[in-house]
Amino acid sequence: MAEHPQWPEGLTSAEAAARLAADGPNLLAAERRRSWGRTLLEIVRDPMFLLLLGAGSIYLVLGDRLEAAALLGFVAIIILAAALQQRRTEHALEALRELSSPHALAIRDGRPVRIPGPQVVAGDMVLLDEGSRIVADGRLIQAHNLAVDESLLSGESLPVAKRAADGASGEPVGLAYAGTLVTAGQGWLRVTATGSRTAFGRIGRALDTVERPPSPLQTELVRLTRRLAWGAGALSLLIAVAAQLRGADALTAVLAGIALAMAILPHELPVIMTVFLALGARRMARAGVLTRHLQAIETLGRVTALCVDKTGTLTENRMAVAALQVGEARLDLDGPAPVGELPEDFHLLVEYAVLASARVPTDPMERAFHHLAERYLAGTEHLHPDWALIREYELTPALRAMSHGWSGDEAASRHPVAAKGAPEAIAALCHLPPAEAGQLMRHADAMAARGLRVLAVARAEQDGQDWPDDQHDFSFRLHGLIGLADPIRPEVPAAVARCREAGIAVYMITGDHPVTARAIAAQAGIDTDGVLTGSAIDGLDAAALARQLAATRVFARLDPQQKLRLVEALAARGEVVAMTGDGVNDAPALKAAHIGIAMGRRGTDVAREAASLVAVEDDFGAIAGAVAHGRRIYDNLARAVVYTLAVHLPTIALAFVPALLSLPPVLLPLHIAFLELVIGPACSIAFESEPGDAHTMRRRPRLRSERLLSPRAWRLALGAGAGAALWTLAGYAAILALGAGAEAARAAGFTAIVCANLGLILGVRSAGRPTPALAAVVGATLAALALVHAVPPLRTAFGFAPLSAAQAAIAALPLLPTWFGAVWLGRKDRGRIR
Repeated sequence: MAEHPQWPEGLTSAEAAARLAADGPNLLAAERRRSWGRTLLEIVRDPMFLLLLGAGSIYLVLGDRLEAAALLGFVAIIILAAALQQRRTEHALEALRELSSPHALAIRDGRPVRIPGPQVVAGDMVLLDEGSRIVADGRLIQAHNLAVDESLLSGESLPVAKRAADGASGEPVGLAYAGTLVTAGQGWLRVTATGSRTAFGRIGRALDTVERPPSPLQTELVRLTRRLAWGAGALSLLIAVAAQLRGADALTAVLAGIALAMAILPHELPVIMTVFLALGARRMARAGVLTRHLQAIETLGRVTALCVDKTGTLTENRMAVAALQVGEARLDLDGPAPVGELPEDFHLLVEYAVLASARVPTDPMERAFHHLAERYLAGTEHLHPDWALIREYELTPALRAMSHGWSGDEAASRHPVAAKGAPEAIAALCHLPPAEAGQLMRHADAMAARGLRVLAVARAEQDGQDWPDDQHDFSFRLHGLIGLADPIRPEVPAAVARCREAGIAVYMITGDHPVTARAIAAQAGIDTDGVLTGSAIDGLDAAALARQLAATRVFARLDPQQKLRLVEALAARGEVVAMTGDGVNDAPALKAAHIGIAMGRRGTDVAREAASLVAVEDDFGAIAGAVAHGRRIYDNLARAVVYTLAVHLPTIALAFVPALLSLPPVLLPLHIAFLELVIGPACSIAFESEPGDAHTMRRRPRLRSERLLSPRAWRLALGAGAGAALWTLAGYAAILALGAGAEAARAAGFTAIVCANLGLILGVRSAGRPTPALAAVVGATLAALALVHAVPPLRTAFGFAPLSAAQAAIAALPLLPTWFGAVWLGRKDRGRIR
């Protein structure tokens, strides 16, 4: 492919590969990953594992090597499983970070190629445009109204204006730095430093040093764990003292206290939350939504208001020119009959639309103008690849129009100026009389009513080189209107209906014309009873705006500050707000929303940095799916916590009651270790993989004031746990009443508690079909229990005697009533924990 005349010279693929091999990838010095030793040390410091190791050490000191070996072997298995789970979580988060890393548009072999940021090398020519994150340090070869946010490096919040570097000048105004954000304009950067050689690399990862405060859910679980840990310590001391007062030897008393503390301590709770959120984020990534902050998953299930941008979110962002209007003449390009040639009356309209656009366009509308010109104006005098751009006037919130001044002949004193923008802005630049302005707006409204994006085009001429500072100082003449079609995404109506059914109000927030916004909203299934413009919002106080929000779902002609005000007003009404966006102008609202959702494919780096979630394929259906995922994750997390609290009650009962009544002890630390092998996988595998109930998107969002466990969930946890404890104690008492010895009673009691545990797993889970993970946990538990009873060395290590068929049946009895009891207690929720 021949090199484009406007593309600066870049590297060849061979040169880039050689430099990448010599300098290494464009990455900062990797944050030191936790070693296996550090991971294991953090796990062993957990109070539960310290208790297990303490009990094993006591057995070892007293010479009971078989008991010590069995207990410490179980401890090693549990620690290894926990370490593997932590590493799996870390790998999931690393994969998410890699998926969200920035890319760059570089010139390779004479043509633009989008490459991952780590593959950028010194010497590359990289395009900078509005909203992109700069991936390496370099010198600016070209700059057009370029402004860069360098706050990460300098702390200065205002964007810095940039210009092309003058020769070998090292002035900061001609340099750009990795990690900074382009907030306006375009430019070409010649890369001079990558990776740790950049200014950002030398300073270090400033963002990674900032610790996010714990989320409300994390705080809630930590508080609950600490309270139960204090209770565990107090009760374990009480049981040890009581056992010794009743004549038990010191070792038995200490082991009884340790067993009780291990039975009570719910150390799984913080682990559960980390595992659920990390694996939930990984599942959401497979569905096309990246999670930048895990805490956002907590909030997904609470969303009550979803604010969506039109272009690229509800529509395909696949712009094509559909209609042209010059005076009273209109030409439809999207009709059933193809247009062979463009009538002469429309040539200047298309010519000046191209001149008012970027030479190498990245904006979909500007690309559509270029494609139209290449199709109909190729070979005519209306295309000007040799003209030089000498002045740009950018679009501003006050004037929604932009202009380009050109030099076609160095000797000419008159320079053409092309302008494009909103019809009302171009009407103002052309100083149209009211009648002509009204006629222009009627034509624009007619196009917008078809769902078209409408722009007006005008031209002017500038004498000499004394360019004015304001576009209004030109004498513009109107050329006409251009209507662009951006079809709605096919999945949008169903996704909007799904959100509405879930109790989520969908608001369209766009900078488009109100008539266009209304047409697209109607196609999407969004309520169009009222449309409010940005100028109308500016005239409303907080109370009046709150009243409008109750009845209005479509907002048009909004600038960034108005979008931000709208999000803040929704939050002030008590809504939990999710906001989607893709541009620099969306970033303030994305950051202010409870959940910001950036579009990954067309979204700018500024938007992604401000957001909590990134929709990889710009798929609105994926956003509705993310809400469903968030609700499922939260429901399953609540189920896992309910199960964890419930399963400790029968364990406490078998550790506490026999010691209190001077009966033979049932649970020893080795038995608790075995139970941990069941509880851990049940929480992190079986419950996490639950598909959720079919009604998850047919119920209202959770209120902001709702806790993880509602009073009903507490009743389920305590009721199901108490029932399991009673059935377990009943089985143990029945075996003792039938004259069984201490070892047989212990074997029966332990079997009863394992079966009650399985009953709780089956009863607390959702009402859906069993999952492979659930089957694996139940099957592995029953197989391990059978091995303990069947293999003599294991049976001896556990202190068991063989059970008769009748005794085994009695011991297994708690499984069914515990299962059915948990199902009965949760029946009103249809499997949900709310």
